[in-house]
Amino acid sequence: MPETPMPETPMPEIPVVRDAVVTDVPGISAMLGDDSLGRGRESTDPQIYAAAFQRMAAQDGNTIVVLEDAGGLLGCAQYTVIHGLSRGGMSRAQIEGVRVARHARGRGLGAVLIRALIDRARRDGCGLLQLTTDQRRPEAHRFYEKLGFQPSHVGMKLDL
Repeated sequence: MPETPMPETPMPEIPVVRDAVVTDVPGISAMLGDDSLGRGRESTDPQIYAAAFQRMAAQDGNTIVVLEDAGGLLGCAQYTVIHGLSRGGMSRAQIEGVRVARHARGRGLGAVLIRALIDRARRDGCGLLQLTTDQRRPEAHRFYEKLGFQPSHVGMKLDL
């Protein structure tokens, strides 16, 4: 008796991490402004973000990375390689502006994005990956610590 073929189950789509392109900027700026802190500090002027994206594109080692699937953007982060003299001339990578789209939160996608950036920093020859996270985000602190980050320094900022 021939075997009855099993019905095909669609494979879940695996999100892709890639460098952002200019057409991603509106979605990225929407994610940046879609939380309690972002609403108070982000702009609603799309020209500001388009100009900032062009400045970043002109600077070697500074990019916005996005996480996407067929449904669109799921997350973003700024990734910058900083070459330095300290620690024996070690290069380091910096992560800023990490966001996961509201509709995609709670699915482990932030970890997918950060792990991809950890791998990228290693490929880029960096000996250290650093990030900052707002003190008002204790859940973010726990998230980064689960991924192996340690709160080793005190970050300070000066608004200009």
